[in-house]
Amino acid sequence: MIRLCNLHKSFGDKAILKGIDLEVESGETVAVIGPSGSGKSTTLRCINQLEQAQKGKLTIGNREYDLEKITPADLKEIRSSTAMVFQNFSLYENKTALWNIMLPLIKAKKYSKEDARKTALEHLEKVGLLPWKDHYPSQLSGGQAQRVGIARALALKPEVILFDEPTSALDPEMVQGVLGLIREISKERITSIIVTHELEFALDVADHVVFMEDGCVVEKGEAREVLKNPQNERTAKFLGHFADKLEYVI
Repeated sequence: MIRLCNLHKSFGDKAILKGIDLEVESGETVAVIGPSGSGKSTTLRCINQLEQAQKGKLTIGNREYDLEKITPADLKEIRSSTAMVFQNFSLYENKTALWNIMLPLIKAKKYSKEDARKTALEHLEKVGLLPWKDHYPSQLSGGQAQRVGIARALALKPEVILFDEPTSALDPEMVQGVLGLIREISKERITSIIVTHELEFALDVADHVVFMEDGCVVEKGEAREVLKNPQNERTAKFLGHFADKLEYVI
């Protein structure tokens, strides 16, 4: 289980997150939607401690952290419990696909080189990229690079995977392959939070949906209820732009 309570984040004088509350049960997939600039990605980055929040509590499992007072030990625990899949892949350009997965296992999880290689190969096979194990990121398509990023996250065996708009940097023909892979992860009941603009995918995959705007959670609930029958006027207006697409998702 992962929980955020009263999360606040500002950049200078600009408030980005204004008291975010979010709860994800073990094995759930939660989709976070909303207009650009609403604070969705910043929320994920605060969970993973890529950004330092000014205020708030973070609970992962039975461990609670005061985000105002994160210690080096806290940071290590949080980073060990979470894994991020970035929209721009964030792979090491000078490392092969295999080593992009092996390196975090060796550095963060203290795997031996042999065990890291075995685990990395297993996860490259899982995402259909074993033949590309010795390719560098520049030799991979966007979809393949994102699959490596997903394999890296899975290999770390985190308590929660954070997907930050995982298809936004992909060409349209590559989007469905990556979404299909995330769909399979969801079926395995791996706890996930997905920031996405793919609302049909959210309706199909997510257990719950959170709608954010202007740094606030405006509405949250079961995915079908929020996406098909929103109760908040602002949520309804936002989803109205996608009504035709959502209408055909059963």
